[in-house]
Amino acid sequence: MKTRPAGIGNVNADWMGSLPSKLSAMPLKHLAVPGSHDSFTYWVDVHAPVGPDQKAYVKYLATIFSVIAKKVMVKWSMTQNLTFKEQLDAGIRYFDLRVSSKPGESGKEIYFIHGLFGHKVSDGLLEINSFLSRHRKEVVFLDFNHYYAMDAEHHVYLIQMLQEVFGSKLCKNCVVESVTLDYLWEKKYQVIVFYHHPSAQDISVMWPGSKIPAPWANTTEPNKLIQFLETTLRERAKQGSFHVSQAILTPRVNTVAKGLVWGLRNYLVERNLPTIMSWVEAQRPGADGVNIITSDFVELTDFANIVIKLNNQLLIERDHKLR
Repeated sequence: MKTRPAGIGNVNADWMGSLPSKLSAMPLKHLAVPGSHDSFTYWVDVHAPVGPDQKAYVKYLATIFSVIAKKVMVKWSMTQNLTFKEQLDAGIRYFDLRVSSKPGESGKEIYFIHGLFGHKVSDGLLEINSFLSRHRKEVVFLDFNHYYAMDAEHHVYLIQMLQEVFGSKLCKNCVVESVTLDYLWEKKYQVIVFYHHPSAQDISVMWPGSKIPAPWANTTEPNKLIQFLETTLRERAKQGSFHVSQAILTPRVNTVAKGLVWGLRNYLVERNLPTIMSWVEAQRPGADGVNIITSDFVELTDFANIVIKLNNQLLIERDHKLR
């Protein structure tokens, strides 16, 4: 039986619905929202083939060494330990989603993927929808940003699935600045889907990827990451989009080689978390500040709570202006 990590419960299950009216009236792009990177990687299938998102040499090694190679891949593919429900209960509201068909499998089934295949997308969406049906004032961002081994029929299947699962909860694409929690509650919208593919461009409930830029530092060094986060925040568009700050480090081939048996969490994430979290704690939301912040292994620190509490600064700033 899987045990829940210490300090994780449903303490933030209703944090959006509990915000003061001053904040629920603000554009959602000005609020601080916690998110998870590669949100679905809490389980991957070591018995399935290596995913089509991997380079040819990785597929070759997995073919030669099979289960051993895949067990190493698990340690470097998994970026989260919590299920969707556990992440939602903890306060996570942005999900970074990469999907793929299984080459050689009949039908149009779509799976989450990050090196190895994860759960069926349909199972994950149903889990998210179940949470939203119990927490009517909570809103999620679903960012479908990478697609592998998917043809036109797969995209039609996935888009239809999203519409069938969430139905009237799906927020229609509109001016970003008009999207406040008050607006979403009035319309009974709870899901904003970003679909980074032309096949969704004429569907009113699918938002284009251009409305949620998520610049990626692609570094193993925390100081370079923080410099990158600062620069991209300064360059954040004033109008027309949300913004994702990816507070994550990315392993290189030599990083994996050096920490082969340790894995992403033990070798790269845990040792650098204090530096990254210090940066997060020093941020402020608002027009020129952070919006969505993503992290690996969101349960290792009080990540979601720290990000949510950044919104208190908006109340303080507004009170000062009123004096």
